[in-house]
Amino acid sequence: MDVPWLLVAHGSVTALVVVSFLCGQWPIFEGTFVQSINHFLTSGAYRHFLRLVQAACGTGARDLVLGVEQYCCDRPNPILQVFYVAIIGGTYFIIVQSSFKYIPGYYVSVLHRYLSIVVVSIGAILFVLTSFSDPGTVTSENVSQYVSAYPFDNIIYVEKECSTCKITRPARAKHCRICDRCVARFDHHCGWMNNCIGEKNTRSFVAFLFWHFLLCLYGATILGFIVVGELKDKKVVYILTVYYGIDNSFSGLFPHIAQWLLAVHNTQILLVVFLGIIALLLGGFCAYHVHLCLSNTTTNETFKWQDYIFWMKKENAAKASAYTLKASINAASSEVQKSPPSKWKTFFSRSKTRAEEPVVKNNIYDVGWIRNLCEVMVPLSERRSFSCKKSE
Repeated sequence: MDVPWLLVAHGSVTALVVVSFLCGQWPIFEGTFVQSINHFLTSGAYRHFLRLVQAACGTGARDLVLGVEQYCCDRPNPILQVFYVAIIGGTYFIIVQSSFKYIPGYYVSVLHRYLSIVVVSIGAILFVLTSFSDPGTVTSENVSQYVSAYPFDNIIYVEKECSTCKITRPARAKHCRICDRCVARFDHHCGWMNNCIGEKNTRSFVAFLFWHFLLCLYGATILGFIVVGELKDKKVVYILTVYYGIDNSFSGLFPHIAQWLLAVHNTQILLVVFLGIIALLLGGFCAYHVHLCLSNTTTNETFKWQDYIFWMKKENAAKASAYTLKASINAASSEVQKSPPSKWKTFFSRSKTRAEEPVVKNNIYDVGWIRNLCEVMVPLSERRSFSCKKSE
């Protein structure tokens, strides 16, 4: 009876850590322990680790750790690419060694031995395409075309020169400090790809996310059918109910079936849990980027709009406060000439406040989800009209 509670505890802790890491900064979790866990995971744990290294090994060891951090986070490097290959290759190798012997099975046909190779290969091809493709580098040769293709909205994008590249920075472009180049329609720098995600490779990046979501879902489903097929083939439920007298109900069978699965098929169970968690993460990340594509927005622009709306709200609040203060002063000076109001009228009177002006997100690049999607699938720089455009 201890096995189910162990599984529930493990799943609950895993879910809490994942939710805290990904969603801890959401307003709904502000001031809660979820936000505290997120702060510890994202920054607190690393600071404590640095203090521990300095206390145990001295300042030199701490500087070494900071140097490794700078190499991993501030320079192009293939560390996460190698890690991705190791995860994909290692997981597939474990599945082949532990689960292919059950194929064909009660619910799984021999076709999946070869189909799995195809789906993993397609995922690897999308990874290579995204990692080694040009994200849309802005150079002195094409900057005039990009400036003409993406107009400045004078809200989050104004015309100015890139201080590093010494060229006009087009709207929607950004200079990546890691790759040291300006990228058109810059979304973010992806460490897993060791490449920027921009105008020309957003389509392959979203395809990569979507395909790996399907890949993890496919793997978890097939492994689940293998385990269920083994239960059916070995007649576990029949043996438990007939020979051991176990009650034929969920509450009666579940502890014994879980114990049998963990004893005989523990590898498959761990793989299903691992692939299920990764599928959830990839599915959410993919849905977020599909939403960005349909609204013709980038991750970089999302943060820019958040900052703009935040400061505009503060400015409007300050204007409203100044208006209220001015109105109160004028009212007080005008009432000096009049007879003093009664105490009850003064007590119940309220100062007139000016309503704050609403802040509207005016995304001029959103031209409808169909045209937005076409812009991602066929970037502006790959269209025939792009080469004909010149900045005025």
